[in-house]
Amino acid sequence: MGPDYTREMALGGIIAGVDEVGRGPLAGPVTAAAVVLDPAHIPDGLNDSKKLSPKRRAALFDLLHAVADVSIGWASVEEIDQINIRNAALLAMRRAVEGLPRRPDHALIDGNAVPSGLACAATAVIKGDALSVSIAAASIIAKVARDRVMVALAQQYPGYGWEQNAGYPSPAHKAALIDLGVTPHHRRSFKPVHNILYQEKTPSR
Repeated sequence: MGPDYTREMALGGIIAGVDEVGRGPLAGPVTAAAVVLDPAHIPDGLNDSKKLSPKRRAALFDLLHAVADVSIGWASVEEIDQINIRNAALLAMRRAVEGLPRRPDHALIDGNAVPSGLACAATAVIKGDALSVSIAAASIIAKVARDRVMVALAQQYPGYGWEQNAGYPSPAHKAALIDLGVTPHHRRSFKPVHNILYQEKTPSR
């Protein structure tokens, strides 16, 4: 059983699904998306983005932009370092909701917390991308948007493998951090990056 539209139908009105991606990476922004589906035109195959192939995600990304209200919100590396990754993810979610062309009546938020300052009612749904098609749609939009940003950044900063690892701490990425150093797109508040920046140089014997 995949996600369905039952929560949206029970609430009624304009319902936005909201999800974020990018809490775990050592580099790059955190990205959120808000999607309001048209119940008459819900694309087939919506699911948690992690369960879909990159090709399928890309196709659904384009289709969702054609048949749904879609908004993407970001929080920068600087904001992540200033307010911590959890608060930055919630900020990106709020920005995604604020960017929708119509204010929703209710937002279904993936996870266990609701962003502060939302201009609509909201409900947190744990594992929401496996339960609500609106949240699943948001997970796909956020994942594809962020992956494309990381591919673009990989062209500017080759060697870290961001086009493959999207900034997550793969062995190759961590090795490149040591060999090539820290870029402006690395999260300095994250321990592996912080340790490289501020480790005490032990004198050689």
